[in-house]
Order: sequence, then C-alpha cells, then structure tokens
Amino acid sequence: MKAKQMMDKDFIYASKDDSVVDISIRMEEQKKFTVPILDDSMKLVGWITSLEVTKGLREGKKTISEIMHPVEDILTINENKPAKNAVILTANHKLVSIPVVDDDNKVIGVCRAFDIVDTLSDLYDIKVEKLYEAMEEELKGITWDELMEASAKVSTRTTGIPITAKEYENNIKNSTFGEAIWATGGLEKFFAGLISVGEIVIARKVGRAKRGAK
Repeated sequence: MKAKQMMDKDFIYASKDDSVVDISIRMEEQKKFTVPILDDSMKLVGWITSLEVTKGLREGKKTISEIMHPVEDILTINENKPAKNAVILTANHKLVSIPVVDDDNKVIGVCRAFDIVDTLSDLYDIKVEKLYEAMEEELKGITWDELMEASAKVSTRTTGIPITAKEYENNIKNSTFGEAIWATGGLEKFFAGLISVGEIVIARKVGRAKRGAK
C-alpha cells in the first residue's frame, strides 16, 4: 500500500493571506484539525493546526501568515512512498496529520492519524485465510495442503497443543488477522510463525527437487 491510498483527498487548504476567522469557520464546518497552506501552484508554504487557530483568534491575529508554521518545519511524504512510512513519521513525531505531495512537490492530499487508524482497523479484520492464500500464490509449487500441514506443525511446536492440518484450516477460516495477533502474543510472534511455515514448505520443496534429480 502506498501513501496516496491512505490519504484524505477531500482536504481543505488555505493561502497565507486568508483570514484566520474564515479558516476557523471552514475547519469547524468540515471537522478538520489541520490545514496545509499552499501557493497558487498548490505547493506547500506553511501549515496550521486548530491550536494555532485558537491561539491566533485569542491574540487577535488577522491572517494565516501570522500563525502558520514555516514550510521548512513541515514533514511531508511522497504519494508513492510506502504507507508504512506515513505511519512511522506520524508516530515518531506525534503528528495529527502529514501532507502528501506528488513528484512536482504539489500537495495532493493529507494523511491523517484517523486515516491510519481506520486503515489498520480494516487490516485487522482481514481473514487469516487470505494471508495464507497470498503465501500460496507467492510460494510457487507449494500446495494448500502442504501449507496447512506445515502450519499445524509450527502451531503444535509453539503451543504444545497438538493440532491437525484440517483443524488448523478450520481455525484460520474463522479468525481475523487481529485475533491471530492477540492469540499468538503479538505481531512479531505471528510473523515469526509464518516465516517458520515458509521455511518448512520450502525445505520440503527443495527436498523433492533433489530426489527428483537423482
């Protein structure tokens, strides 16, 4: 997923000469907490949040240029960068949102913390079965049954509770990605399990190839 697939395309923006009062009204009406300040070519020149607007109104500031953050203080992300980069920037710098720019450095959207949470929520609802279908597609020459057998073996080894390939298959059909993460004790352990499954089926594939070459 790229940043542009997670951004808010219906963002509002302003110019540095706009009225603070007018922008405060637009932000309130459209429920936006941040606004990029752009020039006539849609390039970033500044940035404001609801905090700057509130302070500006209290101090009697008239135009956006009096309250905005300068462009050199603003982090941006290119539309074609991985969406995870937006997540990392937002988390590390405790940002409400981050402007998304194209290759000409024009602002085309805003990636909000809300959009990130919404996207991650959708990912957590994906059925685990879909992840295994993707693995089967990527691991050419590996059958679904082999994936299930390897997964059952890894699960048994990890939990100490014996489980058959069929039982494991039934489990992943009824489980979401989010549930699987909680059940395995976290994201790292979940993907460590998937890596172990991949290692087992690939080792078996290599073994078959060697036997066939004799």
